Amino acid sequence: MDNSSRIYELVIVGAGPAGITAAVYAARQKMDFLVVAANLGGQVALSSMIENYTGFQYITGEDLTAKFHEHLQKYEFDFKIDEVQKVEREEKNFKIRTSSSAYSGKTVVIATGRKPRELNIPGEATLKNRGVSYCATCDAPLFEGLDVAVVGGGNVAIDSVRTAARLGAEAFIIYRRSKEEMPAYSWEIEEAEEEGIKIHFLVTPTKILGENGKVTGIECIKMELGEPDESGRRRPVPIEGSEFTIEVDTVIPAIGQLPDISFMTDDMKFNMTRWNTFMVDRTSLMTNVEGVFAGGDNVSGPASAIEAIAHGNKAAEAIDRYIRGEGSPLEPIEPIEEIVTYDDLDLESLDLVKQPRKQPTLLPAVERIKNFSEVVSKTFTEEAAKAEAERCLNCTICCSCGECVKACKELQAVNHDMKEEVIELDVGAIVIASGFDLFDPKQKPEYSYGKYKNVITGLEFERLVSASGPTAGKIKVNGNEPKKVVFIQCVGSRDRKGNEYCSRVCCMYTAKQAHLVREKLPGAETIIYYTDVRAFGKGFEEFYVRVQEEGVDYRRRELDDKIEVVKGNDGQVIVKAENHPDINADLVVLATGIVPRKNVQDIVRRFRISQSADGFFFEAHPKLQPLDSFTRGIFLAGCCQGPKDIPDTVAQASGAAARACSIISNDKLSISGEIAHVDTDKCVACLTCVRVCPYNVPNINSEGVAEIEGAKCQGCGTCAGECPVKAIDLKHYSDAQVIAKCDAIMEAST
Repeated sequence: MDNSSRIYELVIVGAGPAGITAAVYAARQKMDFLVVAANLGGQVALSSMIENYTGFQYITGEDLTAKFHEHLQKYEFDFKIDEVQKVEREEKNFKIRTSSSAYSGKTVVIATGRKPRELNIPGEATLKNRGVSYCATCDAPLFEGLDVAVVGGGNVAIDSVRTAARLGAEAFIIYRRSKEEMPAYSWEIEEAEEEGIKIHFLVTPTKILGENGKVTGIECIKMELGEPDESGRRRPVPIEGSEFTIEVDTVIPAIGQLPDISFMTDDMKFNMTRWNTFMVDRTSLMTNVEGVFAGGDNVSGPASAIEAIAHGNKAAEAIDRYIRGEGSPLEPIEPIEEIVTYDDLDLESLDLVKQPRKQPTLLPAVERIKNFSEVVSKTFTEEAAKAEAERCLNCTICCSCGECVKACKELQAVNHDMKEEVIELDVGAIVIASGFDLFDPKQKPEYSYGKYKNVITGLEFERLVSASGPTAGKIKVNGNEPKKVVFIQCVGSRDRKGNEYCSRVCCMYTAKQAHLVREKLPGAETIIYYTDVRAFGKGFEEFYVRVQEEGVDYRRRELDDKIEVVKGNDGQVIVKAENHPDINADLVVLATGIVPRKNVQDIVRRFRISQSADGFFFEAHPKLQPLDSFTRGIFLAGCCQGPKDIPDTVAQASGAAARACSIISNDKLSISGEIAHVDTDKCVACLTCVRVCPYNVPNINSEGVAEIEGAKCQGCGTCAGECPVKAIDLKHYSDAQVIAKCDAIMEAST
């Protein structure tokens, strides 16, 4: 039956934690939507034991499904229990085909979760239990006295084997790697071994044996560890002739899960990760196919129910905004205003004493193996919980716990004892892309930067409007939204008493920031003091006009016009600009210019390259060699050569890389014929050439005269000009040759 004549605003595929949460949000927003799934509840519906702090209450999957239905009855929406077979595009909409019908929707949320990974060995069809589903649906009478083999080494495998043991089974684990490679929590492995659970390491199953539909045994082969695989763990390799058989009554595979994406069609080319999960926009959860969103385990990989619920909320909210034409990005959550960082802590005054971690008290292994009491009866005492919490300083700072070292034990790529060292490398070419610094506005006290909190730089404004910034993207000063925002351009640029050059980027980033103010604070008055707007790039002039049309007030001033920022009333500052009325501003943003790096002299000395008058590196020729320095084999890229925008920087970097490749890709190099030559008959070994050469090329040889290696000479002519006895000439530019050329020019002009 085809129900696609009705087009829903939203179709949610899957009814696990992510799908149901998306449905609840959509219902609250009065959206017209449909939920279609093979079952209700997903992995959560498998939970058969619910803790009530006095024991365990056993419920069935059907009971939990009924509880879901009871909760959802308050919302009106269509829900279909059916197996989804295809999700495909149909003109501007999407068609969802199930085993019995078809439905259409403008947008789709894929929240189909994951399915158990198969062993892919003969006899697997006889297995009834798998990892998570086993832990959720186990029943004591079914396992008492049985021999149970659990295949896997993760947390689910450990939970499965410990659960089976508590239900009376003789349970053990088969794992294809060694103990060090087990991904399960180390303390759970230790607790399982204390409980007498045997783990067969370096063993993998090859066949499930059975009779009359029942498991009777499992064939295995021994393994040895080879080279590391893509996970960083050493790859297990079978040992020929080591096959053996174990008699068992039940085999439980617990080797992970795979995303359930069997319904995907070729007409929708989704971008997937190497783990076969959907690649989505982190803010909206939209896939690369517009109108299709994804959430839950098929995005995050195996995760908790609460993470899937968060995905459901985020996806539904993004779709609501998308349908209403407001775009998909979500507004960030309002942050806590006051955040104490690691740098704010006065560690010396805290009188810290290193303490070991507190451990919860466990029941003895002989007692806990009989039941599940340790889950609810043995946790931290209140005093221990407080002491453990007080150990934390800041989770974002390395505390030298050593967990990363343990995780990378095989490759040993993490070394906390590594010291800083200087390494010498032989290279054929060098690209210098050392960047720039921003002008420090404190050098211009008239702007009062650093004196008032509401006078900031353009870079600080960028941080302020960032979603990950201190106010989560909201423009606030001292906790309030500014009503008047003033931008001042050319701070540290085009200054006759300082940096006379134009920084090239300030005009456009100021225009962008003014646009953001108009977008986030429509009622705020926005003013820009400028000298000349230099909108030189592609689309820049159009954007400049657009910003003016949005209501940004551009006020022109001459370079020599006086402008200053002074204290005002009620937390404001006053901007006094010559030939303009004073402005009481809530926020002043300074467009600081680009200046050479502070360590530029060190780079000049090390690489023996030249600087222009403004302090930036000097190119060999502004038109014919804009990427080359005066030292052959050393190239320039980015703002170290002069102020430029990102597109120009990228283009120059690509060109510099190509120039470097042109050198290192050749067996032989051609050099200029303009090199210095020493007349050994005239040389008196005065060392003048050795002292003045900026490239350290000349040296005094064993015969006591100067020697210049032609391949190293840069042809600058410094040594030739300084030699007191005229023993050095620049080939093709000797004094006689230059005079002859001058004579020829003079004769031709007469």
